[in-house]
Amino acid sequence: MAAKLIMRWNVRHELESEYFEFLVHELIPSMNKLGISDIQVWYTAYGTCEQKMAEGVMDSTDDMLRVMRTDEWESLTDKLQGFVQDFSQKVIAGTRGFQI
Repeated sequence: MAAKLIMRWNVRHELESEYFEFLVHELIPSMNKLGISDIQVWYTAYGTCEQKMAEGVMDSTDDMLRVMRTDEWESLTDKLQGFVQDFSQKVIAGTRGFQI
């Protein structure tokens, strides 16, 4: 069964430009290189949850967890956390459509 990675965070206001450059030029391409596909980033316009939610899928939970244990993933999420706060990530069984 497919696995879906869901990450949430709030962007540090003083680093919005740098964050956007990182998102477009590093985070998304690196996730693709690690084998995570169908990457989507959502913006919360209204409500009390985190400002951003990103998701990506892999063929299995084992594959996703294997990627998340790599030095590359740790380095990537450490760098992301330099631009954001309230970061969280989880892996769920992937189904079609929007999941939270």
